[in-house]
Amino acid sequence: MKVIYKYPLDIRHHQEIEMPSGSEILTVQSQGEMGCLWAMIDTEKEIKEMRIISVVGTGHEVPPDCVKYIGTFQMAGGALIWHVFETSPHKETNNE
Repeated sequence: MKVIYKYPLDIRHHQEIEMPSGSEILTVQSQGEMGCLWAMIDTEKEIKEMRIISVVGTGHEVPPDCVKYIGTFQMAGGALIWHVFETSPHKETNNE
């Protein structure tokens, strides 16, 4: 069954988020004072993959391993702007 899950984000480079294999990252937005990532996942998939996500502030250097732009969100009433990237190929794990 496909459902949409929310994953809270830390404001840092290289955070790992475990999702079912083949999950589709849909968007990032702020919710309250937190950045969140939404993904469509298949709850029936047993194999998981680690997705490496990076959050980079406006005016900060974008690390070279940031390979796929996901989206941008704001915090503190628009005073802080964050840009979210997926960084490296997916690493699959089997959590049986």
